[in-house]
Amino acid sequence: MTPPTVPASASRTVRPAGALVIEIEGVTKLYKMGEEIIHALRGVQLKIHRNEYLAIMGPSGSGKSTLMNMLGCLDTPTSGRYEFNSKNVATMTDDELAEIRNREIGFVFQTFNLLPRSNALSNVELPLIYAGLSPHVRHERATQTLHDVGLGERMNHKPNELSGGQRQRVAIARALVNHPSIILADEPTGNLDSKTGVEIMALFEELYEQGNTIIVVTHEEEIARHARRIIRLRDGLIESDGAAE
Repeated sequence: MTPPTVPASASRTVRPAGALVIEIEGVTKLYKMGEEIIHALRGVQLKIHRNEYLAIMGPSGSGKSTLMNMLGCLDTPTSGRYEFNSKNVATMTDDELAEIRNREIGFVFQTFNLLPRSNALSNVELPLIYAGLSPHVRHERATQTLHDVGLGERMNHKPNELSGGQRQRVAIARALVNHPSIILADEPTGNLDSKTGVEIMALFEELYEQGNTIIVVTHEEEIARHARRIIRLRDGLIESDGAAE
């Protein structure tokens, strides 16, 4: 079967942006390494709306990973303001940050981060356990989400019984199962061969068409071009922010 290809930019759907979900204003992030102060972010300004599909790019040391951690509520700013759904992240407790990460952000990692001894269904149910949903609701929702990503017949398989592409689909299902505000994907095709990578990016395209807000962090131009907007970082600042070519 011929792998799916990404349509030309001119023919791709650009969904109307919805309400503001992320607003970053004057955000800095400093790290102390011995006697040295590292300025990872230097006053970043950024707005992201619902229904956007954007890529964040930058060379090593540009602040790309720091910004990703900030967007995912895995870290907080040294100074500046970060609001997620109109809530000030900088003032949140660790428990409040954990709540946002579980309910509002669907993470997709390069290394999949699946539980090796649990089957696909149990891996996808995990965020719903943290959310306190009943076993029946967890099972029903996780089953449906696995069907949605094309893995309905593999839900009882463990990660080592799945291909790399199938494992990434399980990770995407886990990210989707809580109906998050954003999907944050870090190098989502980094551990996949090129054909499987194209198929995973085609799945992201479908998710965007369905109204999901997708943020992909990547160093690959080919992956970034799947997005509708590309943000490029350099030396802790946004160098450019515009439509994908």
